[in-house]
Amino acid sequence: MSSRDFSLHGAIDLGARQAASRKQQERRAQGGAAAGAAEGAGQYVVDVTDQTFNTEVVERSQSVPVLVDFWAEWCGPCKQLSPILEKLATEAAGKWILAKVDIDANPQLGAYMQQMGVRGIPFVAAVVAGQLLPFLNGAAPEAQVRQAIDQLFEALRKEGILPDAPEGEEQIAADEGEAPAADPVYQQAQEAFHSGDLDGAKAAFDRILAADPRDVQAKQGLAAVEVSIRVRSLDAERVLREAAEKPGDVQTQISAADVEMVSGRPEQAFERLVSAVRASAGDDRDAARKHLLSLFEVLPPDDPRVAKARRSLQSALF
Repeated sequence: MSSRDFSLHGAIDLGARQAASRKQQERRAQGGAAAGAAEGAGQYVVDVTDQTFNTEVVERSQSVPVLVDFWAEWCGPCKQLSPILEKLATEAAGKWILAKVDIDANPQLGAYMQQMGVRGIPFVAAVVAGQLLPFLNGAAPEAQVRQAIDQLFEALRKEGILPDAPEGEEQIAADEGEAPAADPVYQQAQEAFHSGDLDGAKAAFDRILAADPRDVQAKQGLAAVEVSIRVRSLDAERVLREAAEKPGDVQTQISAADVEMVSGRPEQAFERLVSAVRASAGDDRDAARKHLLSLFEVLPPDDPRVAKARRSLQSALF
């Protein structure tokens, strides 16, 4: 997903949804104080209804960006994406707010989402200064969601909507090796991934690696796509339940680890497979070991969680 996708020139104005009342004017005037109070209370994730959308999303967006997560109880991918968004909102500590909308319990907002041309969930919109921007379609691993959010705020800063990031934050982003915007194939891979075109994303990453097999970020992107492809046909709840019921079934443990990985729980996925290595032998043990190594590729090589899991794997093997 490229920065141009976030331009406010194509945003939807939500002003028509607001009531022209004194309360609204007072809230805008006190927006900074309200955001500070929310931060102090740790209220970075809020449930939004048809009745509270204007206050909790549109008005609040005048002082702090709001990401709106449209979900439903029956939606399996939603249960993978929502915990990731909640974790990242907590980490952001008030830099942005996550608003969750259950479309079944709030039919007006569900209908509004469809009017925007959104055909399925999970769907995430960004609301900034009363303007709605379509943001994410479909579930994605934590690393890709985190990167997409970083790109969103970078674009908003370029638009002059947000202040520039402190120099230290920019250096951190550079150190983490964000994809160069000038690489059209990489851009194509990222856009395909975030739009839910997993096969297209895989093909694009494969082309990058064919040209440069040492491209670490392309390896990471391809690994994330391959996990998502494996998980897209699974019932996440059923897989995790079966894994709990059949601790000795290595293939079930492998599938459960994939589910945990795309749900933003890599440590649990690693621990599960280390346990499978420790408790199995022969081909099963080798399958668990190889799958664990493939999941390491989803995270940066210097991620401390990978280092910890590698030590655990060595202990399990020897």
